[in-house]
Amino acid sequence: MEQFFLLVFLALGGSALAGSVKVINQGDEALVEKLGSYNKKLGPGLNFVTPFLDKIVYKQTIREKVLDIPPQQCITRDNVSITVDAVVYWRIMDMERAYYKVENLQSAMVNLVLTQIRSEMGQLELDETFTARSQINELLLRDLDIATDPWGVKVTRVELRDIIPSKAVQESMELQMSAERRKRASILTSEGDRESAVNSARGKADAQILDAEARQKSVIMQAEAEQKAIVLKAQAERQQQVLKAQAIAESAEIIAQKLKTNPDAHQAIEVLVALGYIDMGATIGKSDSSKVMFMDPRTIPATLEGIRSIVSQGQEIPGFNNKHV
Repeated sequence: MEQFFLLVFLALGGSALAGSVKVINQGDEALVEKLGSYNKKLGPGLNFVTPFLDKIVYKQTIREKVLDIPPQQCITRDNVSITVDAVVYWRIMDMERAYYKVENLQSAMVNLVLTQIRSEMGQLELDETFTARSQINELLLRDLDIATDPWGVKVTRVELRDIIPSKAVQESMELQMSAERRKRASILTSEGDRESAVNSARGKADAQILDAEARQKSVIMQAEAEQKAIVLKAQAERQQQVLKAQAIAESAEIIAQKLKTNPDAHQAIEVLVALGYIDMGATIGKSDSSKVMFMDPRTIPATLEGIRSIVSQGQEIPGFNNKHV
């Protein structure tokens, strides 16, 4: 009988000893109550509790967790029905408040997020819900973080996943987008035609300007060439006259020298003067503005005789041979 009680005592003692040792994993915490009231919090590692008096009532991880928010119907400010779902990242910062301040923490979190999403979507129009998604996420994060602080919870991130309008709204949006695309295509086509016409007109104008400039340069160059030709012709004529005058002066000097050295040379001069008279008449006949000059062939000898007498008289004038020949 004594052995029976000893076995019972050992069994109870072993059971109590085993129940007093609690191992908490890394990243988890546990709350312990003694006789129905909060006693202490157990951290990661080996922990001891009082058998039959202490009880672990709540054990939860303090790592960041993901809360999947199911799709829900929302009404925008312009009375459009949309379906919205989201993902919330959160973690428990204070295990005591998370257990004692709210019953069923995860359910409370889901309902709070749904309420905040409806509130934010009701303040926006349909187009704004698509373009201002990042702003909506920031507003939800701020509001949820403030609302869950009494529960010892920290909301680290909120992301809206899908914003889906109703089927009728989607069809209307598709029609609107199709009309907008056709409008943009028409505008782009008209702008392209306008730019093409403008470029064509500019090209024609530039071509006309270049053509006019080319004609102007051609006329200027032609005028300059004609002017240079006139100048060169005048210079050539002047040079010719100068050379002719020099030739006459040199010939006159030679004739004067001959008259000095040979007294009979005046007869040759008479013949040269007569021939020059005849050449002058031929030159006058070739001129465009010449006049008709009549000469009797029978008077030519008398004319030559008159010229010879003039030359002979010139020889008798002192100094004639040096200066007037």
